[in-house]
Amino acid sequence: MVGLGNPGADYSRTRHNAGFLVVERLAEKWRAGWSYEKKFNARVARAERDGRRVLLCEPQTYMNSSGDAVGAVVGFYRVPLSKVLVVVDDADLPLGELRLRPAGSSGGHHGLESIEQRLGTRNYARLRVGIGRQAGARQITGYVLGRFDSTEAKLVDKVLNVAADQAECWLTAGIQKAMSQFNGVVNGSETEREAK
Repeated sequence: MVGLGNPGADYSRTRHNAGFLVVERLAEKWRAGWSYEKKFNARVARAERDGRRVLLCEPQTYMNSSGDAVGAVVGFYRVPLSKVLVVVDDADLPLGELRLRPAGSSGGHHGLESIEQRLGTRNYARLRVGIGRQAGARQITGYVLGRFDSTEAKLVDKVLNVAADQAECWLTAGIQKAMSQFNGVVNGSETEREAK
């Protein structure tokens, strides 16, 4: 399971690092410790879930070269693409919306473009975490590299928890269940989501 983001304190908790934030939430939940692995240029956390070994990965390559780290990890551990999930921010989805898909285009996301190039395919699952965009702004770099503001903090915390739950559901129950149960807008009520 790969979370995409940019390494370093300058980028910590920025919108573009939503992928990092989700896998960090999972590592915390699973009590899995992170270590830097030079051969992958990635932070890795290992966990055991339902008798299966799970690898959480944060490329330390910067977003545009994420494929280098992902390709190295997938190749070294011979991970089948059906067992790869990439968690990524998406400025085209409003803040609070989650969208898991079994495959698809990069949608202009440079991290996904890099992974697609390195793996030679679009056929891997991706969980897009909506971060929204500034109304009327054409250039979004400053926005995605900015931190969530205080008015968004409560919703962001909820979204990270639900995204982590969705990733866990993908792992244990499969992609169809994870899509039908969690795709859409995260709202305040757990019971509303379960009733879907």
